[in-house]
Amino acid sequence: MKTILSILLITFFTTAFSQNHQQLYDITENISSNRIKKDIKTLTEFGTRNTFSDTLSNTRGIGAARRWIKHEFETISTNCNNCLSVFYQKDFVKKENHKRVPHDAWIVNVIAIQKGTKYPNRYVIMSGDIDSRASDTMDFTTDAPGANDNASGMAGTIEAARVLSQYKFESSIVYVGLSGEEQGLFGGKGLANYAKLNNWDVIGVLNNDMIGNIKGVDGVIDNRAFRIFSEPVPANESESKRKARRFYGGEVDGNSRQLARYIYKNVKTYMPEMNPKMIYRLDRFGRGGHHRPFNDLGFAGVRIMEAHENYTQQHQDIRVENGISYGDTFDHVNFGYVKKLTAVNAINLACLASAPPAPTTVSIGGIVEPSVKLKWSAVPNVKSYKIYWRDTTSPTWDQSRIVENTTQFTLQGIVIDNYFFGVSAINDKGFESIVTFPNNIFKD
Repeated sequence: MKTILSILLITFFTTAFSQNHQQLYDITENISSNRIKKDIKTLTEFGTRNTFSDTLSNTRGIGAARRWIKHEFETISTNCNNCLSVFYQKDFVKKENHKRVPHDAWIVNVIAIQKGTKYPNRYVIMSGDIDSRASDTMDFTTDAPGANDNASGMAGTIEAARVLSQYKFESSIVYVGLSGEEQGLFGGKGLANYAKLNNWDVIGVLNNDMIGNIKGVDGVIDNRAFRIFSEPVPANESESKRKARRFYGGEVDGNSRQLARYIYKNVKTYMPEMNPKMIYRLDRFGRGGHHRPFNDLGFAGVRIMEAHENYTQQHQDIRVENGISYGDTFDHVNFGYVKKLTAVNAINLACLASAPPAPTTVSIGGIVEPSVKLKWSAVPNVKSYKIYWRDTTSPTWDQSRIVENTTQFTLQGIVIDNYFFGVSAINDKGFESIVTFPNNIFKD
């Protein structure tokens, strides 16, 4: 009887994961580099998209750009039977309060929400930036096409909406164009505060900032590698959690780092030709991105971007000096690469939005014992859980075991001191949540 049950379980999971593979492969194949190319071209033709540029013109400035983005989202919604809720979210900034604000202005984000069928208040967010800049971030009149930084991320977000809107997901997906990134991450702050005010249960934020360059200033040409930046632990964690970590570990196991591992695992599974590089840092050295305001409030968020940057094409007036062409122009973007990184986002959005919630509490015990005890909070309508463990120096979850119809399990013969542990939930379709790192001590 036990053998028959084992065979049935193996058959069930094989079938479920096989179905997942096909859907995710279909999503990847439906991403269009030609549509992405066309969108990037359109965005660069607004001249400048500086946050404080013209808002009245229909052909130039950030006003024209955000209206075009909103129209694209609305067109996508029309094509999916009005499956997207499209609107502006905005906040006012004053010159007197900020060093990089040349005049008072509204910071306007363009948002499109694809509501989940089962968990409508659980949100996974993909963002790109609307704004661009010249050498001087205060200069809102000089041409700043911003092809890679960040028309590439914005075009990728629009394309992901086109493809994923043809499917239904249990949790909600938010596609957003954020403004004010170059002057102080204003758009991200506005949306993060909006999410908190409206009690959004944010699963994760995938911030896409520069996903189109394959020729690095270091001379490397690479169209397969990309970086996933993530902070180690939440910025707003309590002092008691910080103190507990000193004794129990978890210095690299915060919610954003678990999100990065989740993305890494899915890419290695469904896009094995790609080379994701997890970077153990909030962002590039001394620099920032629009996932940070979400991290500041405790939300999981990462930055996805190219592996090899070219600084002559970032934050530069268009010019030629000493034989070097400066400027972030259309001809430097590799559209096939943008397609790949858009697909990276799309399959992870699909997985996250199809997965059940993760266990909120995972308790661990096994001090001075030859086995590890784990107990976790039940996830409604979930029967299967996956216990993970890894060497304390390993960046990825390397060992695992699926357990059924229980919220408590003992890993026999595994010493708690030598590994880190975590638990995820798996639904009946084979989709898996992000791993929850132990946040409590097991008590008999």
